[in-house]
Amino acid sequence: MAQDLVLALDQGTTSSRTLAFDRHGSIVAVAQRELTQHYPEPGWVEHDALEIWETQSATLEEVLNTVGRDRVAALGITNQRETVVLWDRATGQPVHRAIVWQDRRTASLCEELSRNDRVEKMVRDRTGLRLDPYFSGTKVAWLLNQDPELRARAEQGELCAGTIDTWLLWNLTGGAVHATDASNASRTLLYDLHTGGWSDDLLAALAVPSAILPEIRDSQGTFGEWQGLPITGVAGDQQAALFGQGCFEPGMAKNTYGTGCFLLMNTGKEPVSSNEGLLTTVA
Repeated sequence: MAQDLVLALDQGTTSSRTLAFDRHGSIVAVAQRELTQHYPEPGWVEHDALEIWETQSATLEEVLNTVGRDRVAALGITNQRETVVLWDRATGQPVHRAIVWQDRRTASLCEELSRNDRVEKMVRDRTGLRLDPYFSGTKVAWLLNQDPELRARAEQGELCAGTIDTWLLWNLTGGAVHATDASNASRTLLYDLHTGGWSDDLLAALAVPSAILPEIRDSQGTFGEWQGLPITGVAGDQQAALFGQGCFEPGMAKNTYGTGCFLLMNTGKEPVSSNEGLLTTVA
């Protein structure tokens, strides 16, 4: 039987989905499971990382049972961005619930960092972002700051950190791959748009050990395999939407209405800074 389908693992804020697409881009099958939202304190939003994996893998299996494994050529991942997971490198078990992109617990840390003009300018110039609890870096810092034992283990490389794409890749590959793509890395406050890698200066400013961070790869390429199926693409959900809606030329834009509303515009191959408070990111 011809391998005429690709699968998309779409891990979102409120649900996990798997979709099968044919060569014409038409949806052949879809499965979806809702995700529990946890609000332990006002302004805090958390997900159970194990539930994320369980719901995502369940939808994957459901779609495979519908279309037949022999028809699938490859799979890819798209995900809610900025949400961060911290887990034990040896056991693969999370050490805390995932802190979701909507979470505001690091507001005071962001305010403190913003009072340092050097750090504030460095974040803006290198990441294209702003110091805000929305992004992943301060969430990781908060997790490590709450528990000295976790920080010590992180510095020794005993822990892994990552956005949801990284968490799914780790589980799909049985812990063989600890990686992310540039579109997700660029939403962390730790990624330098100009070098295409993690910034030592930003890591130092947020006190995040480099030992816990994933390898950064291009969005298209081989990320490993799951049960013999190659994983050949990873992209944050909004960048994936920009691509999926055909915004291939500078000046083309899309607007997505989901859990949040996101307007992205293709600005070309070089980072463009905004004087109006807009963000610059990799797509």
